[in-house]
Amino acid sequence: MAVPGNYLKKHTEALVKDVGIEAACELTGKSKATLGRYYSDNDEHSDRFMPVDTVALLEAAASYPHVTSALAELKGVTISYDTKRSNSEGEINTDVIKLSQRFALLMAEYNQSIADGVITANEAKRMLRETTSLQQVLIDMKLHLDGTA
Repeated sequence: MAVPGNYLKKHTEALVKDVGIEAACELTGKSKATLGRYYSDNDEHSDRFMPVDTVALLEAAASYPHVTSALAELKGVTISYDTKRSNSEGEINTDVIKLSQRFALLMAEYNQSIADGVITANEAKRMLRETTSLQQVLIDMKLHLDGTA
């Protein structure tokens, strides 16, 4: 755990510095010393890591999700950082309409791609792009549903 621990601590430090130590203290309600222990490389603090709720608070204020990105990299997972999040506001009805539209676009792309009986690499890329857009709408929909539950 030493190598992943050091890696996470470096990204935790980057997160705190991105937000600013004073702002991080204010957002989290934690002292400078406590925040410092989360990314300290001293042996006495080697088993201390920032709680996930604190990470979420800081990453919401940061310019980049440093710790989330580090966790994904350690697991070998790729995450997509989407700054536009055009459907992040609204209600579930908006999500259903957007979902229907994205699905229709995916089916239109599929219909056009399969017309000659062969799906080319470029056609597959276009369908993948539509599938990813559809997935983003589903994620937004899930977040809205979680927020109302």
